[in-house]
Amino acid sequence: MTTTGLLVRRYVSETVRNPVTVTMLIVVPVVFVAVAARKIADAAELLGGQGGVHVETATAGWAAAFISAIAMYFQVRSARATDRRLVLAGLDPDRLVGARLTTGLALAVTATTAALVTLAARTGIDAPGRTAAGTLMFAVIYLGIGALIGALVSGPINGTVLIFFVWILDVFLGPAFGSADRVVTRVLPTHFATLWTMDLPSRHGGRVGDLGWAVVWTAASLAVSWTVIAATSRAARPRRQPGQLATAVRMGLREAGRNRMLWALLIAVPTSFILLAALTTPKEYQSMVLPESGRQIGVRFWFPDAHPGFMTPVAIASLAALVGLFTILDARSGDQRLALAGFRTRRLLTARLSLVALGALIATAASVAVTAALFDARQWGLYIAANTLIGLTYGLIGVLIGSVFGRVGGVFVAFLVPFLDLGLEQSPMLNSQVSGLGHALPGYGASRVLYDAALTVSFDETGPLLIALVWLIGLALAAGLLFRRAVRTAVT
Repeated sequence: MTTTGLLVRRYVSETVRNPVTVTMLIVVPVVFVAVAARKIADAAELLGGQGGVHVETATAGWAAAFISAIAMYFQVRSARATDRRLVLAGLDPDRLVGARLTTGLALAVTATTAALVTLAARTGIDAPGRTAAGTLMFAVIYLGIGALIGALVSGPINGTVLIFFVWILDVFLGPAFGSADRVVTRVLPTHFATLWTMDLPSRHGGRVGDLGWAVVWTAASLAVSWTVIAATSRAARPRRQPGQLATAVRMGLREAGRNRMLWALLIAVPTSFILLAALTTPKEYQSMVLPESGRQIGVRFWFPDAHPGFMTPVAIASLAALVGLFTILDARSGDQRLALAGFRTRRLLTARLSLVALGALIATAASVAVTAALFDARQWGLYIAANTLIGLTYGLIGVLIGSVFGRVGGVFVAFLVPFLDLGLEQSPMLNSQVSGLGHALPGYGASRVLYDAALTVSFDETGPLLIALVWLIGLALAAGLLFRRAVRTAVT
């Protein structure tokens, strides 16, 4: 076996040893396409895009793209020190880069296959060759994005949020959700791949055509991946060792304060997300059934004014979940050493949950501040409280996700759950009534309070508020139990 082949075999084996990563590569695109495709198509049509089977076809590419970027990001970040040692030991850098890139392509093909099989089972595929090639181009293009961000951004929470930000802009400003003739959106990574996969000629591809430009983007992504992996294998940054903590809360806040990019992203990402919702909303009226003074009434509202207020909790929940996930995972080894030194588990847990709450509150404050400039809630105090409740709830969910799924699998789940919950199942745009699944999800209670606060002048959602508080308490208890178990495992 050649050196490159041996390296590929070892890298793939290393990935397969983590069953969560392999499972997420398959499960996430399956769930995304099977559960979300139709509602995403309805949302695209509602926002003035194509809608229908064209958008459902594109969801396979979006799912494969996002997962490929996350997988490549973590491969680049985790392999930096190991690859450098291999090169210093005499390994040809080109062989190492080729092996890493081949492994990344294998992960992309796995995610692409899962998405296509699900799409075929769900709606059928009218043009199998075009759809398969287009979906694979999505995945390969985002391999390069994941590799580039992996080389530039060291913190996993910063990197994954940045990938999510790029993906959101690419999807919701792309031709599936709006006009294909907007000049500014032609620079988006999958603009031409989306048009070609959906079989919607752009008429602005010139002599190269939509397929030609999509291939150019794909080839450029492979070149970027190669360059980035080669660069990271030549230099490694030393890992920051956790400091000695005088008190967990004080030093935890100091450590978090050093991560200026995180705080910038916690403000910039929801701001851009909400502004994007405002800019892409069609000008029409919508209606929603809500309780008011003890009876159900139909509330009619101007959609462009209300849409930013409805999208705010989605941005808050996604970021809060990531904050919870990485706050626990990044501090785990330090917390285990502190426990061995005699530090009380309760104090450690209080410190970590305080940091999670702080991140959730910052994301909530930034999101609500932007929303206030675009949307006028009928009950502002209750609206802010509902968003805060959603942020704290999903911060705790992030803690649980990190404890159960780890980094790579946890990121997939942390983006998927709030999207399915608040973005799809609780959305008044896509559901005239909340489904049985929607009632069972953690965002149900707080979202009902939010819509009541946004559109009515009196509070009538006592039951959902109690449900939301029960979720919050239950999640806090579960997070505490998992945290104590992780710390005690190190002690014993």
